[in-house]
Amino acid sequence: MNARSSTSGQTGAPERESAGAGFTGLSALLTPEESVVVLIDHQPFQFANLHSHEPTVIINNVIGLAKLAKAFKVPVILTPVLEARGGKLIQGLRDVFPDQKPVDRTYINAWEDERIVDLVKATGRKKLILAALWTEMCLAMPTIHALGEGYDVYIVTDASGGVSVEAHEMAVRRMVQAGAVPVTWIALSGEWQRDWARESTLADAAKILVEHGGGSGVAFAWETQLLAASKL
Repeated sequence: MNARSSTSGQTGAPERESAGAGFTGLSALLTPEESVVVLIDHQPFQFANLHSHEPTVIINNVIGLAKLAKAFKVPVILTPVLEARGGKLIQGLRDVFPDQKPVDRTYINAWEDERIVDLVKATGRKKLILAALWTEMCLAMPTIHALGEGYDVYIVTDASGGVSVEAHEMAVRRMVQAGAVPVTWIALSGEWQRDWARESTLADAAKILVEHGGGSGVAFAWETQLLAASKL
C-alpha cells in the first residue's frame, strides 16, 4: 500500500477535521465569559439609506442587544465613523452606556483602527460579536479581517442592515462563506442565559425581552400576568 492510500493512523498524518468542526457541540454555543461585542455605525447617516429592514426594527434590536450585553457583563465597544458628518450613535445606545466615549473612526473597516483592535485584545476574549450599518461594508469588512486573525466572529444579522435587501443578504452570504456565524439578538440571549435557573441574570434578561422582544416579549408579559393571577 502506498502512502497516498494508507490511513492517517498508518502514516502518522493528522486526522482531518470534519467540515463542521468548531461550529458544533456545546463549546460552539456562546457564553458571556468569552464574548465581546462591537457595535458599529448605528448613526443617522447610515439609517438614512437603510432599506433592508425597517429602521425602527434595527433600532429596537441593537438597543436590546446592547442592554443584554450590559446585563450579562459582556464588554461592549461603541464606534461611529466620521461622527461630525455622519452623526452621533443613536441616543438609545448612548443611554445604555452613558459613561462610555465611542471610538470615532475614519476607517470604513473598523478592524483597521488599532484602537478598536486593542480594546478587543484587552478583554482577552476571542468570540467577537459584531453588528453594524451597513452590512455590506462596515460589518463585512471587519468580520472578514478579524476572521483572518483567528477570531471567531458572530454577526448579529437583525441588528445590522444594508442599503437594500440584496446588499444585506449577499454580504451575509459572503461572511458565512468566510467562516462567520450568523445569529439573531434573541438567539444570543438564549445562549448567554442558557439556564432559566441562572437567577443572577434572569430578571434583567426577562425585562429586556419584554421591552424589545416584540411578540415574544408580549407573550412573556402575559404569562407573567397569568402566573401572578394564579397566586391571588
